[in-house]
Amino acid sequence: MKNLSTTYLGIPIKNPIVIGSSGLAATIGGIKKLADAGAAAIVLKSIFEEEIVAEAEQTIGQQLGMDDNNLEFFDYYDYQVKHEALQNYVALIKEAKEAVDIPIIASINCTSYSEWVSYAKKFEAAGVDGIELNIFKLPYDESATAESIEKIYFDIVDKVKQYVQVPVGLKLGSYFTNMGSVLTRLSEQAGGLILFNRFTSLDFDIENDQVVSGKVYSNPEDFSMSLRWISILSPKAKCDLVASTGIHDYSSIIKMLMAGASSVEMVSAVYKEGPEVIRWMLGEVEKWMERRGYESINDFKGRLSQGQSSNPEVFERVQFMRYFSGYNK
Repeated sequence: MKNLSTTYLGIPIKNPIVIGSSGLAATIGGIKKLADAGAAAIVLKSIFEEEIVAEAEQTIGQQLGMDDNNLEFFDYYDYQVKHEALQNYVALIKEAKEAVDIPIIASINCTSYSEWVSYAKKFEAAGVDGIELNIFKLPYDESATAESIEKIYFDIVDKVKQYVQVPVGLKLGSYFTNMGSVLTRLSEQAGGLILFNRFTSLDFDIENDQVVSGKVYSNPEDFSMSLRWISILSPKAKCDLVASTGIHDYSSIIKMLMAGASSVEMVSAVYKEGPEVIRWMLGEVEKWMERRGYESINDFKGRLSQGQSSNPEVFERVQFMRYFSGYNK
């Protein structure tokens, strides 16, 4: 047996496979299946700021009727909807902690810190081992500066960390003017950076003239952006780097670890292949380690990062000057 132990947000875990926030972890039954298959940690399905706000507005609109000018009535229903969503999530955390013996991570999808900082405190009290903040502001406002958009991320993590003691991770997109600078500075405040988030995409139904959802699952080729930036940030980052998006086979797990990631988040592959794919991937990682003579992940972690390279410029090259097939460490 090889030593596959590593960390996620600084939390010790038995192997590098973490199940990312998704419907896979929306029920206790699903959580148990993932843990039984070998998952080292599970990020619960996100609680969405926008989703709860929209539900509150819909419920209020349906209930107010003749009382549409009654502000006390409005506040009551707004509180009730949000309170119910919070209580359901807290109950899921408590049940999950009783059902499995691996770290359980709460996920908050937020665009502001408003009341979500107090939610984070309640999740901590319920027993979560860490909190993942899934933050993204689409930079569509032409009047907003890069600095003002970036400040939102720093403000949210600062506020949440004032309320909780458990590790706080940031799941981020790649839309920053100077990504290297932003991610390095965020790494000084977070317990981990999860790179990168997979966003919902748009498509058009050209027969019915409708806007529809694009592809839901990631593809095996989607890991390249994460691979590049984890390679560049390691070992500059002051926290764990976690690879996300495009993790579909054992080789992509190994590549991310060699780039400097501490662990990976996986979702689409489990949806497609079922939880048993986790155990298979871990077995293949061990076989590879045996072939290469590695006893633990630390033996090869970061081996192919930019910081370990004799030709660091290759990680920054983005134009097709030539292929890198002849390049080695």
